[in-house]
Amino acid sequence: MAQPDSKKIFFENLSGAGKAIAVLTSGGDAQGMNAAVRAVVRMGLYVGAKVYFIHEGYQGMVDGGDNIKEASWESVSSMLQVGGTVIGSARCKEFRTHEGRLKAAHNLVQRGITNLCVIGGDGSLTGANLFREEWSELLGELVKKDLIASDAVQKYSALHIVGMVGSIDNDFCGTDMTIGTDSALHRIIEVVDAIMTTAQSHQRTFVLEVMGRHCGYLALVSALACGADWVLIPEMPPEDGWEDKMCQKLSATRSRGTRLNIIIVAEGALDRHGKPITSSYVKDNRAGMKRLNIIIVAEGAIDRNNKVITTEYIKNLVVKCLGFDTRVTILGHVQRGGTPSAFDRILASRMGVEAVLALLETTANTPACVVSLYGNQSVRLPLMECVQMTQEVQKAMDEKRFEEAVKLRGRSFENNLKTYKLLAHRKPESELPSSNFNVAVLNVGAPAAGMNAAVRSAVRVGISEGHKMFAVSDGFEGFYKGQIKEIKWADVGGWTGQGGSLLGTKRTLPAKHLEKIAEQMRKHNINALLVIGGFEAFESLLQLYEARGTYEELCIPMCMLPATISNNVPGTDLSIGADTALNAIVETCDRIKQSASGTKRRVFIIETMGGYCGYLASVGGLAAGADAVYIYEEPFDIKDLQANVEHLTEKMKTTIQRGLVLRNENSNDNYTTDFIYQLYSEEGRGVFDCRKNVLGHMQQGGAPSPFDRNFGTKISAKAMQWISKKLVETFRNGRVFANTEDSCCLLGMRRRALVFQPVVQLKDETDFVHRIPKEQWWLKLRPLMKILAKYKTSYDVSDSGQLEHVVRLRPTELEASVAM
Repeated sequence: MAQPDSKKIFFENLSGAGKAIAVLTSGGDAQGMNAAVRAVVRMGLYVGAKVYFIHEGYQGMVDGGDNIKEASWESVSSMLQVGGTVIGSARCKEFRTHEGRLKAAHNLVQRGITNLCVIGGDGSLTGANLFREEWSELLGELVKKDLIASDAVQKYSALHIVGMVGSIDNDFCGTDMTIGTDSALHRIIEVVDAIMTTAQSHQRTFVLEVMGRHCGYLALVSALACGADWVLIPEMPPEDGWEDKMCQKLSATRSRGTRLNIIIVAEGALDRHGKPITSSYVKDNRAGMKRLNIIIVAEGAIDRNNKVITTEYIKNLVVKCLGFDTRVTILGHVQRGGTPSAFDRILASRMGVEAVLALLETTANTPACVVSLYGNQSVRLPLMECVQMTQEVQKAMDEKRFEEAVKLRGRSFENNLKTYKLLAHRKPESELPSSNFNVAVLNVGAPAAGMNAAVRSAVRVGISEGHKMFAVSDGFEGFYKGQIKEIKWADVGGWTGQGGSLLGTKRTLPAKHLEKIAEQMRKHNINALLVIGGFEAFESLLQLYEARGTYEELCIPMCMLPATISNNVPGTDLSIGADTALNAIVETCDRIKQSASGTKRRVFIIETMGGYCGYLASVGGLAAGADAVYIYEEPFDIKDLQANVEHLTEKMKTTIQRGLVLRNENSNDNYTTDFIYQLYSEEGRGVFDCRKNVLGHMQQGGAPSPFDRNFGTKISAKAMQWISKKLVETFRNGRVFANTEDSCCLLGMRRRALVFQPVVQLKDETDFVHRIPKEQWWLKLRPLMKILAKYKTSYDVSDSGQLEHVVRLRPTELEASVAM
C-alpha cells in the first residue's frame, strides 16, 4: 500500500469552524460504540465544529425534535467504559422510504448539519449512502414545499458521510476488526471458562451457541481460544456424515482420559444441503460417549444441504449416540453486553478521530467512505466497494460456494480455520509422519498470559509434523540443569485458558551456562529450539547465535516468539500477553473511577509496569480516558507537570469531577509516583484531592484474553511450520547443521503480517540499555489521548488513511493475517 508523505498537521489548520457534524448509532448495539461517539464529539469540538447527537438512530433523524441535540465536551464524559450505545439505536422502516428520508433531510437542514458520522453495520451504512446520493433531490423537494428557503439548496448543497462499522459479528469486508467484536469474544470466553469448571465437575457435555448472524468469526475464534473439539460455522458446513465423525472424535478424546470436550455452533448453522438441522433430525443418529464435552455452535451454522444445525440437534445427537449428560447454553445477547474491552475502546477512539478528519477533508466529489482498521493504521476506504465485497460473501454461501466464501472472508478467517483444523483434529499415530527430529520448547523471562496457549500450539503442531516434542522447565536455568522431558498431545489439553507459565519461566540468560546447555542438547539430541518470552528471550537467542562458532550443538534452527506484558521486544508491534495486561489496567482504572462517583474533584495517580517501555501506560491511558500519561520515551520536566496540574484544575471547574493520571514505573528516576502524587496533592489543594495506586504484578496475572490466546496459538503454529521447513533444509549427512543468520529468527507482527527476522539484524533497532526498540509505532497514538483529554497538540498523520493513498484491494488481501 502506498504511504502518504510524512508530515505533521496542526489541527488549528484543519478548522471545523462553520461546520456541523452529527453522529448516530444504528442497527444492533456493540460494545465500543460509546467510545466512538465520544471521539467524534471531542474531536469535532476540538477543531471548532458544532457537534450533534442523533438519538435513536435513523428513527431519531426522521422524528427530529429533541432527538437531535447539540453535544458538549462534558456530555460524553464517563461514557468510554459504558457498553451499548448511550445515544440509543433503533430499526427504522420509515427511513427506508422516500418520505422518511425527506423528513430526515428537513431536520438536518434546520440545524445546518451536512456532515454525518454513522456507526452501524452494512445496512446502516448503505442507507446513509443512499441518503447522501438523494440529498440534492430531497432539498429541491423541501424548497417546493416551502419547508426551507431556496438559498438553503446552495448553502447545504452536499451531504458528507463517513461510516464506522459497529458490529460484534466482524462480518464487514474492508476492515480487520469491527467495533465490538473483541468485547463479544471476551464475553464468550468468560462464559466458556466458567462452564468448563462446572462441566468437569459433573462430567457433562455442553453445547454452546454463539452469535454472528451469517458470519462464523465469533464461533471460529472462540473455538481456537478455548481449544474446542468441534466447531460448526456457516462458511464451512460439515460434510455428510459429520455426526459420526464428531462422535468418534469426542469418544476418542474421552478414551485418552480427557474430561473435557468443547463443541461450538454458530447460530443458524446449516448442513451442506442448506436444510436446518433440527432436534428431530438429530434423534435419528447414534451416540455413546462419557465425561465432559463442550460444543460451541455458531448462530447461523448450516450443513452442506443448508439444513440449520441447532444446539438441540447437537444435544440430542450426543445423548443418543454417546449417552452423555448434556446441557445446552445459548449465550444470546450477553455477547453484546458488558463493558468494552481495551482493544475496542482504542479502535473506536482512533476511528472516531479519523472520521472527523475525513469529514474535514471531504469535498462534494468525495465518495462516502468507511473508516477501517488496516493492521495498526486507521484508513479510509470507499464505503460501497466494501459493502459490495461483504455482499459477495453471502452470495457465495447462498450458491454453496463455501470454499470461496471462506476466502472472501479474508486471510485472517482462512488462517484461523486452517489453524483450528491443525490443532483440533489429531490423526492416529499410524497416520502421522515420522521426522526423527526432536524439538524443545521453553519459556524465558517473566510470565505472560498466552504463553501456555503458544506452548500447546507448538506441541500439537510439532507432533502433527512428526517431531518428538520436549518441554523445558524453568527456562534456560532448567535447560542446563537437565529439566527436559518429552511432552505429548494430551499433556497440553486445556492449556489455552491458563494464565502464567505452566512450564515455569526464569530470567536466567544462557551465556554463563553454554557448555552445560550444549551437553543437554547432545544428551537429548535436540534438533531445534522454540523460545517463548520477552526481552530476555531475545537476548538469549543472540547469545546462542553468537556461540555457534564454539558449540556446534547450537547450530540448529532457533525461533523466538515475543511474549511479554511490556511489549518491549524489537521486531514486533505486539507481544503475547500485552493485551491481557492492558485489559487488567483498564478494568482497574474503571473501578477506580467508579469509586470516585460519589466523591467530587478527585485525581488518581496510577503506576503501571512495563520497565522503560511506555506501551501499557500510553495505550492504557487512551483506553481508560486518562488526562495525562508519563513515560520514559517522552521526557517531561517540572514545567510539564505544572501545566498538567493547571489543566486538570481548569477541567475541575466544569462538571468533570475526576482526573486520571498514569505513570510508567521507569518514566523518570526523580519524578517518582510518590513525587507526582505529592505535587498534585499540593498544587491541587482546595480544588481537588489525590489518591495513588501501584498496580504491580496483578498486570501479569489472570486468564489470558481472547486475543492473547488466539495470537499465541497462531503465531506458535506458524513458528513450528517454519522450524519444520528449516529442519528439512539444514539436514545433511545424517545431521542438522544450521549456522546462517536466517536460521535464528524472531517471529513478529509487523503492521499486517507475521515476519521472520534474524535476531542479529534486530540489534541495530534495539536500545539494550533501556531494553526497548528504538522506534515504537504506538507513540503515534499519544497525541490522540491528549486531544481527547482537551490538550492543544499536533498530530502526525503520516499513517492516517487518505483515500487517494489506499490501494483498493480484494477482501482476501484486506484482512490482516493475524487480526483477531
